Amino acid sequence: MSGDKKITPPPVLWAQRKSHLYVTFCLEDCKDPTINIEAEKIYFKGVGGTEHKEHEVIINLYGEVDPEITIKNAKGRLFEVILYKKKEGPFWPRLTKENNKFHWLKMDFNKWKDEDDSDGSGSDEGKGDFESVMRDMAYLGGNGNAKPDLDDLPEDVDGPDSDEEDLPELE
Repeated sequence: MSGDKKITPPPVLWAQRKSHLYVTFCLEDCKDPTINIEAEKIYFKGVGGTEHKEHEVIINLYGEVDPEITIKNAKGRLFEVILYKKKEGPFWPRLTKENNKFHWLKMDFNKWKDEDDSDGSGSDEGKGDFESVMRDMAYLGGNGNAKPDLDDLPEDVDGPDSDEEDLPELE
């Protein structure tokens, strides 16, 4: 009997800017995955997940990227890759060349910006703006990653605190 086993793709998140793409492979307990970047495709292979299975995927990209300018970052259970588009310009309508819905591919709404959004940080200014890309990856502190100071809120935003109200007696 042949042992044809189906290899599962890992969950993949993605977002983009005019000049670059964020692609995140989500696979916990994966040590030293293989990540190959070519102009028109990404290859990922690694063993991990709750069942320590082999995961593998080839992503045929919608457009071309520059494989020479790639940032790879392992963050525990995530493997983040930043790819620079060969041609800066309009946003891609999707990550993949194929116009299919893949169950393993989702938008990364934590990094997503619409094409007409402008945050004033210059993150779309091209390949030279390394600092804004690193800030987007949460390496550097910046206004984009600042947490709101809840102490600045007025005390009675929605009236008195609910824990200050009288509670009924237990019977």
